Amino acid sequence: MAKVMKSMDGNTAAAHVAYAFTDVAAIFPITPSSPMAEYVDEWSAHGRKNIFGQQVKVVEMQSEAGAAGTVHGSLAAGALTTTFTASQGLLLMIPNMYKIAGELLPGVFHVTARAIAGHALSIFGDHSDVMACRQTGFAMLASSSVQESMDLAGVAHLSAIKGRVPFLHFFDGFRTSHEIQKIEVLDYDDLAKLVDYDAVREFRKRALNPERPVTRGTAQNPDIFFQAKEAANPFYLAIPEVVEEYMNEINKLTGRNYKLFNYYGHPEAERVIVAMGSVCETIEETVDYLMAQGEKVGVLKVRLFRPFSMKHFLAEMPKTVKKVAVLDRTKEPGSLGEPLYQDVCTVYFEAANRPAIVGGRYGLGSKDTTPTQIKAVFDNLNADSPKNHFTIGIVDDVTNTSLPLGEYIDTVPEGTSCCKFWGLGSDGTVGANKSAIKIIGDNTDMYAQAYFSYDSKKSGGVTVSHLRFGHKPIRSTYLIDKADFIACHNPAYVGKYDVLAGLKDGGTFLLNCQWSKDELDEKLPASVKNYLAKHNINFYTINAVDIAQEIGLGGRINMIMQ
Repeated sequence: MAKVMKSMDGNTAAAHVAYAFTDVAAIFPITPSSPMAEYVDEWSAHGRKNIFGQQVKVVEMQSEAGAAGTVHGSLAAGALTTTFTASQGLLLMIPNMYKIAGELLPGVFHVTARAIAGHALSIFGDHSDVMACRQTGFAMLASSSVQESMDLAGVAHLSAIKGRVPFLHFFDGFRTSHEIQKIEVLDYDDLAKLVDYDAVREFRKRALNPERPVTRGTAQNPDIFFQAKEAANPFYLAIPEVVEEYMNEINKLTGRNYKLFNYYGHPEAERVIVAMGSVCETIEETVDYLMAQGEKVGVLKVRLFRPFSMKHFLAEMPKTVKKVAVLDRTKEPGSLGEPLYQDVCTVYFEAANRPAIVGGRYGLGSKDTTPTQIKAVFDNLNADSPKNHFTIGIVDDVTNTSLPLGEYIDTVPEGTSCCKFWGLGSDGTVGANKSAIKIIGDNTDMYAQAYFSYDSKKSGGVTVSHLRFGHKPIRSTYLIDKADFIACHNPAYVGKYDVLAGLKDGGTFLLNCQWSKDELDEKLPASVKNYLAKHNINFYTINAVDIAQEIGLGGRINMIMQ
């Protein structure tokens, strides 16, 4: 099939592939995973067929616990079943996850990894929820971009069917789930050719059936429980090779290069960061920048987190590595280190030439992680005694864990246009920008990216839309800090926020206001006027409110501002 390129977010990408392999979807909404369930429900209602030629049966339950119970029962009855969740919702599913894994049922959970409410609730992304599932017996597969959330969703479903182990496929909540990128769409006919139909038939034969009664889920005594638990070992030992097989199939289909662990950087790197999730894109961008300065650095991207394959990890890591920094997007209070850090330490425990290994935390609750911060991690590795158990992205003046930042670095590909739009929640700014970036992505040969920063309020809060587009691939999974164009859709913001921060010299500023020329001089803060003059900014105003009223759009100024 010819390649089809389309602009979409991570939720749409994962849902597109999940629908293909699903007989039954048991759903319950929770931010930021809700759109996946909504898309599957909508597609089913409109008669869309999966690769088996059927509409997906969608069941919405009373809670995530009910959805997980439905997944378990549906799988036991011989239907390939999927669910979508995050955060507290995923925690409610854990009891059923143990049962699903224990009974070797090939379910798939697609998770937009999100913070768990502790000292406070956060709807934003980190890996706290998925890390709570390490012991359940689910295989865990991580995607770091919108394209990967489509491709690796396919790997998760195909591997679950063949390997008889359930999969938790996760990607960063909001940063990947809601980021819009121009990606290649996988075709259902191509995916259908990759399915192990013998394994599907065997799975359906094992379904609970009153005409073929079997005993399952019994209570076992000490004489046999341990042996039965260990009997699952062959299935888990086989999973890395099964996943590798299907990654190779996706590679053949797409021309991409997926491995259980992907190394990117200098072939003889001495300093390497190990990480998973969207931060890997930012690290790659930073590695390119540092290699251009002559530094021997790299990044090892973790894709198959569970089962963790020591063999594949060591095969991909450069033999020249002397110092390793492991980045975790979670915090485990009281532990000797976060999960990925402990795994990497274990890998090297018996190695003859063990590199120095340090661990750090980043990005909790969607805290932005920039190339300047990543450079600070590489700089830390340059020290004679690198700081361990560090943090980046914050200033920790309580326990002094944070790394000092060096000078600002700009790693965005040359020729990329960067635009920021300040809006008011519910004024349509975000929706208009979604349309704009899709028009650019779908109707030009340019790469396009959009990300939307907003708070937890449904309406009335501040929204900032971050749009990038250009002729080179965009791996900048962080907010725009140097913009070519800034628009402010609410005049009150110029006195409350530093809306011009980061606007480049000679850039453009568009302000929506009802002020006359004299009122403009009176109401614009001195700091704004100073910035406009000092940086030679092209300044425009538009009275979008009155125009919207005149043409019957009411309070919707978004289309005019676009």
